[in-house]
Amino acid sequence: MSTENEGTAVPPAPSAPPPPADAPAASAPQGAHPGSAPAAGDPYGTPVPQAHHDPGESTSAPDPSWPPPPPPSTPAYGGDGGAGHGAAGQGGGGWGAGWGAAHQQPAPKNGRGRGGLVTAVLVAALVAGGLGGGLGYTLARENDSGGSTTVSAGTTGGNVKRDPGTIAAVAAAALPSTVTIEAASSSGEGGTGTGFVFDKQGHIVTNNHVVADAVDGGNLSATFPDGKKYEAEVVGNAQGYDVAVIKLKNAPSDLKPLTLGNSDDVAVGDSTIAIGAPFGLSNTVTTGIISAKNRPVASSDGSGDKASYMSALQTDASINPGNSGGPLLDAQGNVIGINSAIQSTSNGGFGTGQAGSIGLGFAIPINQAKYVAQELIENGKPVYAKIGASVSLEDTTNGAKITEQGVGGTEPVDPGGPADKAGLRPGDVITKLDDRVIDSGPTLIGEIWTHKPGDEVTITYERGGKERTTELTLGSRVGDS
Repeated sequence: MSTENEGTAVPPAPSAPPPPADAPAASAPQGAHPGSAPAAGDPYGTPVPQAHHDPGESTSAPDPSWPPPPPPSTPAYGGDGGAGHGAAGQGGGGWGAGWGAAHQQPAPKNGRGRGGLVTAVLVAALVAGGLGGGLGYTLARENDSGGSTTVSAGTTGGNVKRDPGTIAAVAAAALPSTVTIEAASSSGEGGTGTGFVFDKQGHIVTNNHVVADAVDGGNLSATFPDGKKYEAEVVGNAQGYDVAVIKLKNAPSDLKPLTLGNSDDVAVGDSTIAIGAPFGLSNTVTTGIISAKNRPVASSDGSGDKASYMSALQTDASINPGNSGGPLLDAQGNVIGINSAIQSTSNGGFGTGQAGSIGLGFAIPINQAKYVAQELIENGKPVYAKIGASVSLEDTTNGAKITEQGVGGTEPVDPGGPADKAGLRPGDVITKLDDRVIDSGPTLIGEIWTHKPGDEVTITYERGGKERTTELTLGSRVGDS
């Protein structure tokens, strides 16, 4: 499956509806995002379905450097307000079973351009609405020859008390603990995304691709819905998991962390609420349901040479560029995931080439994100589970095949590693990890990364046309390089 990640560049705003006669119309800029291709041969993981940052696909030969290039047909990041990243397609070639998935990258966009466009479009819509409303009132008054039968409400919507558990009540409670993140590199390139309060010490959880531009000497800030803005710094980032933690400088003492739910208990059909800054429109709330669980997704940070993998929660809540890093909530307001990627059509919405929501959004399950965030806060680096074998990233439905050659001419099965101890060999095709069906390398990677180093798993594989099983204790790898 291919999805799109919302990139870090600022995406163009949707075009405005045709304005009424004599009403001013705003023109919208257009932007396109380049795509990236998958890589092969990773000693750590396997390929998974991928999300788009930008439309387009490409392929590349196995890369000896780590991490390997992303596989084709990757999903795009769902939340950089700045730009949409999208990669489509899973790639051919061997890849480490311990990594993530490839995605397409969006081209960086000018933040000022997008902001101006959004403003222009909104103004045009408001002007048109004002004209229509005034005309409607005048006509109604002239045609009202008798007594009015209209009943006026005693109070406005703003004074109505919302019962606990309603969408309005959940949004009102969660919004004060979400932030709009602006990240820029030292050269000024970057975009916007979303994050949420993780603890009272000022740690904010978001996507790696949201803050990637600010990791090395860039600028980073977080703005709350009340308008208060804080400078921030990156505490740690995990490119493979696509999770990052930033910390507010001079954080306020009254921070209210969002309650974390249990993503394992989520069921298909459960209600979902997403909060983010789609196309720069901060504090936007959308709703939907859980459409599927354990959806293998691969996406890219937009650089074209690294991939992220997840066994994602799929939702039809509207997610667009700028939503990345924002919370996906259940009906009680508990965080069950981090909005990260979207599946998009090859041609972006709004006539701009920018990826937009078509009802296929993907979120990192909060159980995994919580573990990663805690590791980043404590150690500053991510820790990945691995099987110690290179797996093909080819998009197949037969399983994850251990390659005949590892990355850069290394052994495909690490001598003395987990796979070696479990009796796995080059050419074996892994078809199951515990009770999860494995149909490709990316799927295996995503499933491996839902576990922690030291976890024992049952591997089902085929060798010489015969099915076999073996017990394997997952190893570990620290860092993204």
